[in-house]
Amino acid sequence: MKQLTVLLFLFMGIICSCGSDDSDMNEMSMIESEKIYQGNFVSVAHPTSGTASTNKERTMLAFKNFKTDKGPKLDVYLAKESDPKNYINLGELKGIEGDFTYDLPSNLNLTEYKFVVIWCVEFSVSFGHAELK
Repeated sequence: MKQLTVLLFLFMGIICSCGSDDSDMNEMSMIESEKIYQGNFVSVAHPTSGTASTNKERTMLAFKNFKTDKGPKLDVYLAKESDPKNYINLGELKGIEGDFTYDLPSNLNLTEYKFVVIWCVEFSVSFGHAELK
């Protein structure tokens, strides 16, 4: 009876160890690290449209089919919220229509800084934003 109990415990240990190992966790973190974040622009103070997305390496932010109104000074913010209080300024908007790219800071946490905001500096107003998901 003792031998049967020992064998049963050994068998259960083998089965349990096969279900989830470090390779599953490594695979999940690899998938997460290769995730492309993307969002569609929505209008706020001015009509704004197009998409914003990152590359797999998260070194670049790309605008595709982007369009907004002309403003006196428009900057691109990467912010923690759609009405930016905590943000990283990626620089001046490169154009009001077309496809553009911006360099992203290294070690950027896109789960925190998930809003791309087109910000009118002179009037402190958002023309529009995209939430990166």
